[in-house]
Amino acid sequence: MIKTDPNRAARTSGRDDHSARSARDDHSARDKAAWPVTATYPERPSGPQPGTRLAEFIDAMITMGQTGQVFGEHGIGKTSTFLGHIPEAHPGTRVVLVPAANLTPDDLLMNAPVRDDGTGQLVLTQLIMSQLDPGEPFVLLIDDSLQAGEMIQSQLMQIACDWTLGEHDLRALGCVGVFLCDNESRTETGSVRSDLAVLDRMVTLRLTSNDTAWRHTLAARYPDWDLGEVFRIWAALTPKLRSLLSPRTLEHVLDCARAGLPLSWGLPLVGGVRLRLRDRRKDGGEGIDRTAETLDAIASAVGAANPSTVADPVRRILRTALRENWAVLLQGPPGCGKTEITKSVVRDELGAEPVYFSLPVTNVEDLCVPVPTPGGRLDTLLTGSLSGPGEKVIIWDEYNRPKDKAAFAKLMEITQEWSLAGRPVEGLRAQIALQNPPYHLGRKLQVSRNNVAQASRFTISYEVRPEDIPANEWLIAAYGEVAETVLEWWKNDIDEEARDWITKRTLERLIKLHLAGQPLISGLIYLGDGEFAPVPLTALEARLAGVGDEVTLGFKQLVRDIDLWEKRLAVASEVSTEGTNDTDLVHRALANAELSQLKRHGDVVARALRQLPPKLRATYLVGQTPARQSFWVGALARMKELAAAPS
Repeated sequence: MIKTDPNRAARTSGRDDHSARSARDDHSARDKAAWPVTATYPERPSGPQPGTRLAEFIDAMITMGQTGQVFGEHGIGKTSTFLGHIPEAHPGTRVVLVPAANLTPDDLLMNAPVRDDGTGQLVLTQLIMSQLDPGEPFVLLIDDSLQAGEMIQSQLMQIACDWTLGEHDLRALGCVGVFLCDNESRTETGSVRSDLAVLDRMVTLRLTSNDTAWRHTLAARYPDWDLGEVFRIWAALTPKLRSLLSPRTLEHVLDCARAGLPLSWGLPLVGGVRLRLRDRRKDGGEGIDRTAETLDAIASAVGAANPSTVADPVRRILRTALRENWAVLLQGPPGCGKTEITKSVVRDELGAEPVYFSLPVTNVEDLCVPVPTPGGRLDTLLTGSLSGPGEKVIIWDEYNRPKDKAAFAKLMEITQEWSLAGRPVEGLRAQIALQNPPYHLGRKLQVSRNNVAQASRFTISYEVRPEDIPANEWLIAAYGEVAETVLEWWKNDIDEEARDWITKRTLERLIKLHLAGQPLISGLIYLGDGEFAPVPLTALEARLAGVGDEVTLGFKQLVRDIDLWEKRLAVASEVSTEGTNDTDLVHRALANAELSQLKRHGDVVARALRQLPPKLRATYLVGQTPARQSFWVGALARMKELAAAPS
């Protein structure tokens, strides 16, 4: 049976009596402590410090022994203030963070048979979560308490009112403070706290972004950047825009600037749509979009570029996420290759398989479960793939198709705090969430909708385009010449709308069907009632049969008939310095070719380049991956060699 030290409560009471004096001493010590020098704050600001309201409230509630209730918008630094301030202001005191949104009733308290030391018999005993008995003074922070389920709400209210849980007195276990931290917005919470018997037991603080020290936190994160101008840009925004560009989102924007990525990628995807900085007009309509001008101003303030995109964006994002320990979200249409490229990059960078979860088939119990310990407490048992000290990268596939709300709620904790049920996941390098957009090709997909608090947990949220993923090279490597033929049809013979229907997954099906001698029509997406995706296959069938000279020029045809096309390009250059239609056809064939094809036929490429206008040659070096740029530099050098060689 669980035993309680009778002297422990007395010791805790002594700490309470001493807390007022120690708080004053701690404040004095902090005032004398060395100031953390940054480019933004090279010296300690004089006078009252901005952003200290929450810290002062925390200290007062601990001194008074009173439950504190804190309300404030998402992303203004509420939780981080608790986690940073309490260890500094109250040395030896731990913060026990309980993310209420993902709790189940058995996480905090469980009835289990425990053998009584005196009688040797099994007795039913209430086991409490081990984090609530850390063996040292602690402050209990219940985060997002209004998002908890009904049964959890009852447990939390017992804690908030009496500092007890079941038969356990938290003060006797070392608790010196209890706080509930929430966002009042009904779009982000599941309930309101309205019972006067409960409300009459708490002290309430309503926060704004000026009440937390997020500016100092950002200054410390980027010590070599003077963020003074960034803070002035942010302060000049309207209240609505400041709410959208919360300090948490501003941090993500600055992370993108630091990594040389488009700053807009730091804005979250809310309901699958990129957040825009728009005010509301008086008539309720949307105001002017201030996104571009605001992000450009922030980039200029820190001396960073704000490119519209970067070469090879998906792999660049994934590698940066592993290097910087980020959680990132990739949203793209079905079948574009998100999952495979993510697994491939993780294998290359980590040298190990990623930890993979598909949300439609993931239960809470697949991640962690509470289990009794020999010491009579509840501990969290993580799934084997998340246990141990080895380096890990988690892939959350089909992120917006969770099996149930409980599983999705668990993700809120791990994507923000990198822990499960308060237990840190050791060795976690990065988290990558993959999802589909809510609509694709005019059809609604069966995905759930998030809110801005959930969406802003990711440092980068990127909308993947099919051309961002080098699935074409994989198809060529796997299926050879047949894949080259199918890809040339996809690039040249069908329009943009038809290409949207033909995912890389569909391309592979078409290749396999051709190799198996089966009709290609069955490889298209079936829409029901005898209707397939509206994509004509006649040109593909002609290419695969090796007939039909009327098909659009592709790289294979250029290689086969290079002598003819070299002459036609020479004629075109004599007709016009801009070239003719023949020039455009060859240019498109070269631009659309895969790198492996170009490398296999380097001399053909060099011969074609000789006859192209200089401005077209220059385009091959712009916005390319390093590997393609390297090839084109070599191809231009080979072109000069051919030009200098005797005829």
